[in-house]
Parts: sequence; structure tokens; C-alpha cells
Amino acid sequence: MSNKTIQMSRMWKYFIEATVEIIEEEGIDQVTIRKVADRAGYNSATIYNYFKEVSHLIFFASMKLLKDYIEDVTEKMDTGKTYLEKYMLAWECFCNHSFRQPSVFHAVFIMDLGDHPEKMIERYYEMYPSDLINIPEELKPILFERSMTKRGKSLLKMAAKEGMIDESKVDSLNEMTNLLWQGMMTNILNNRLDYSLEVAEQKTLQYIGQMVENTLTHKINS
Repeated sequence: MSNKTIQMSRMWKYFIEATVEIIEEEGIDQVTIRKVADRAGYNSATIYNYFKEVSHLIFFASMKLLKDYIEDVTEKMDTGKTYLEKYMLAWECFCNHSFRQPSVFHAVFIMDLGDHPEKMIERYYEMYPSDLINIPEELKPILFERSMTKRGKSLLKMAAKEGMIDESKVDSLNEMTNLLWQGMMTNILNNRLDYSLEVAEQKTLQYIGQMVENTLTHKINS
């Protein structure tokens, strides 16, 4: 790695870490290019040598703030005996963390970032490769997939190969569960819930469970 590359990487991380600090102390809505530059000790113009716009800074900083979620979902999924169990455990962790950090998860999975957001995820892990240590292979497609219409599909396809769910319903199940989550997240972000986050999580997981049950190859008799 050349000295120039090392310097660019160091500067890139300075700005991301400054953004993380602002998010933790003041909230995502308070992040501005000027604040990040001041905290990092550079002028605003310098930031544009590394990031096109403030949304990119927020995205990368939010990726760093997913650390607890990544560790939790990795540990929980490891306890699943089938891919369908792993899928449900992944949703449990995703709902639990996203509903308590809605702005962070919105920045990573919903916010408009312009073209090629997946390349931004790859860029993040190039800068922070240690974040992928101990991550199982089956989870990496989820981590590298920003699109909510695709997330989780890899696990559902494996569940179909196991004979647990109807393969012809994988796409529709994946889309319905993601739309359900997005709807609940919208309510949370806009303060439109008339019940607690715990209840929101319970309802979301209950509805996802009902959707999954309708795709089982062998219905469970009640």
C-alpha cells in the first residue's frame, strides 16, 4: 500500500469517526459538513475530496454504529439449526436493533444515496476489514446487500433447498416481509405508533411468522 493510499485511508477514517461522534452526541439530523470538518480539524472543502455529499458521511458512520447489531445477529444466527430458524432469528435481531436505532438503520438501508450503494458498502469493508472477522459466510451476503428487496433472500433460498418452504414463494415472502418492516419503520420514524417499541417488535415478528407459515411445505397442525 502506497503512502498516498495510507494517507487517504487515514483521512477518510478521521471524517467518519468525527461523524460518528456527532451522531452519538447530537443525533443524525445535526450532522453537517462544517461540523464534521471542524471536529476532524480540517476545512469543509477537504471533505469533498473524499465524500460527494453529507449523506455518504452519514451512511458510513451509521455502518460503524451497526457493530452491536452485527455481533448480536452473528451470535443469534449461530444457534439456528435450520436456515429457516436462522432467517427468523435474523429478523428478530434486525427488528430489535432497528426499532431502537431507527435513524441509523434508515441511513444504511433506506436513505437515498444516489447510484451504486452496494459499492459504498464494499468501500466501507475495505476501510474496516476487521468488522468482518468472525462473520459467518452465510451472513456476508446480507451485510453486503443494502437493497431491502434482496436482503434475506439468500437464507430463504437455502431454506427452500432444505425443503422447509415452497421455493416458488421465496420472492413474494421476501418482498412482503421487507415491506412490513419498512412500514413499521416509517411509523417509528414519524412518531406514529400508539404502542411501545416492544409491541412494535412483537407485532412485526408475529406477522412475519404468519407469512412464513403460509410458505411451509408441510403445514404444522395446530
